Amino acid sequence: MSDIYKKAGVDVEKGYEAVERMKKHIKKTHRKEVLGSLGSFAGAFDLSSFSYKEPVLLSGTDGVGTKLKLAFELDKHDTVGIDLVAMCVNDIVAQGGDPLFFLDYIACGENDPARIEAIVSGVAAGCQEANAALIGGETAEMPGMYDANEYDLAGFVVGIVEKEEIITGESIKEGDTLIGLASSGIHSNGYSLVRKLIEGLDFAETPEGLSKPLGEVVMEPTRIYAKAVQSIKEKVHIKGIAHITGGGFDENIPRMLTSGLGAAVQTGAWNVPEVFPFLQKRGEIDTREMYRIFNMGIGMVVAVSKEDEQAVCDVLLENDIEAAIIGHVIQGEGVQISS
Repeated sequence: MSDIYKKAGVDVEKGYEAVERMKKHIKKTHRKEVLGSLGSFAGAFDLSSFSYKEPVLLSGTDGVGTKLKLAFELDKHDTVGIDLVAMCVNDIVAQGGDPLFFLDYIACGENDPARIEAIVSGVAAGCQEANAALIGGETAEMPGMYDANEYDLAGFVVGIVEKEEIITGESIKEGDTLIGLASSGIHSNGYSLVRKLIEGLDFAETPEGLSKPLGEVVMEPTRIYAKAVQSIKEKVHIKGIAHITGGGFDENIPRMLTSGLGAAVQTGAWNVPEVFPFLQKRGEIDTREMYRIFNMGIGMVVAVSKEDEQAVCDVLLENDIEAAIIGHVIQGEGVQISS
C-alpha cells in the first residue's frame, strides 16, 4: 500500500489497529436489540420487541469540554469516555428517557491506538452503567487541526419513553419537594475556571483541603443517573428533573419549572465535596457565585410531591446514591439559596 497518506500525517494501519483494540470493550455494551456488527456504515437498533403504546425517542449530544486538557497533562484517558456518556445520558434521563444506544466521535491529531483504546474503554464503561449499547462511532485523524497528543470528544445518545410519561415539569406546584442526588465531584463543567485555579499545582500532591492527590480529584468521572432514575420512576411519579451542569443551580433548576415558580434551596442539607471549598478558597470566590458555576455536590435535582420524598430517598439509598431533601418549590422566579 502506498504510504503517501501516511506522509500527510494519517496512518490508516493504526486506525485498523485502534478498531481491533476497541472491539472487546464495545462487546461489553451489547444489547439483544443491536443488529449487525462493528464496521458497518451505520449502527442498527431494533425497536420491534418493545411494547410501548406511544413511544417517543429522546436524543442528546454533548462533549467533555476543557476537562480534556487535564487528561492530556496527566496522560490519563480511561475516564473521559465515562464523562462523555454521562453528559449525554443524564440530559435525556432528565426528560424521563431510558437510554438505548450511544455513538462517539473522536477527533485526534495522531491516531495512537493505545490511547484510542483507553478512551473507548471509558465510553464502554459509561454505556454499561447507563445500559446503552455502543453501536458505532468515528475516529478522525486530523493532523494540522490538533496537536499530536490532543483530541476532542463528542457523543450522541438515543433513549425511549412512553409519550404520557415524558417528564416536563408541567405538574410541579408550590410546596413540592426538591431532592438532590449527590455528584461524584466537579463532573464535566466549569473546567476552564478549574484549570486556572489549580495552575502551577502538582497533580501528584495532595494539597491542603483535599484528602486525595489533586490529579485524582479533578479527573473523577461524572456520575451517571440512568439506573437510579429508572428505579425512582417505578416507585413514584417524578414531576421534574434538573441535570446540574454548566450554570450551576441558577441556570438549571429553573429549566424544569413552569413560569411563576422558583426554588428555595437549603445549603446545609447535604455534604459539599471537599473540592468545592478548596477551589473557592483558591479563587477567593463568593459562595453565591459558586452555586452559579458548579454543581456543589448535587448532580441532579428531582421534584416530587411531599408525600413521595421518603420513598425516593429510600430508592436512591438502594442504588448507592447519597440523596438529600435540599429544598422545595416556591412562588416566584429563580433560585433562592440560604444556609
